[in-house]
Amino acid sequence: MTISDEQHLWACALAIERQHGARAPVFVAERIGALALAGDAAGVARWTAIAARMDQLAPR
Repeated sequence: MTISDEQHLWACALAIERQHGARAPVFVAERIGALALAGDAAGVARWTAIAARMDQLAPR
């Protein structure tokens, strides 16, 4: 079974929330910052996409 990129991003978002709990947004922001400093535009784009899905999971 193969999952789509979209499904993979959602799976990552859910796994990060489970692993890091309330600190998940901070973890993701730190990761994005580190990738930006390293000049990894593709990594920043992927983690930004994960952050967007995590935002959709957050209670309103």
